[in-house]
Amino acid sequence: MHIISNIALITINETLFVQLLSFLIFLFIINRIMFRPLQNVMSERVNYMDQVKVDTVDTIQELEDLTKKLKKQESEVRAQAFELKRELEESGSEKSAEIFASTRKEIEAIKEKAETEVNIQLSEARKHIQEESETLAMNIMEKLLDRRLTQ
Repeated sequence: MHIISNIALITINETLFVQLLSFLIFLFIINRIMFRPLQNVMSERVNYMDQVKVDTVDTIQELEDLTKKLKKQESEVRAQAFELKRELEESGSEKSAEIFASTRKEIEAIKEKAETEVNIQLSEARKHIQEESETLAMNIMEKLLDRRLTQ
């Protein structure tokens, strides 16, 4: 056996080709076993994340569309509510005016009836007072004259 002393780090001999062949076989095996599946998983993950981003953007757009629709519907409902409120207020004002008018008519009728009754009672009271005053005057005259008077 012969010992060759060489200071160089790499020597070109038959072991270099064996090591190079071993290294290439190792690269081929590690690529098949580890790198390709890892790259496939990473590309699937990137695709999944891209799909999630697209779905998120679509969902945000749908949410904005729904929000716009809801605001539009809300404004329409508010407009309808204000219109209905205005119509109800007008209807209520008309009915209250009708009620006030009918109440005034009833008050006038009651007032006329009361005035008629008061006038009837006054005329009856005047007749009664007239009769009593005549009777009283007759009594006073009889007392003053000390004799009986006939009518």
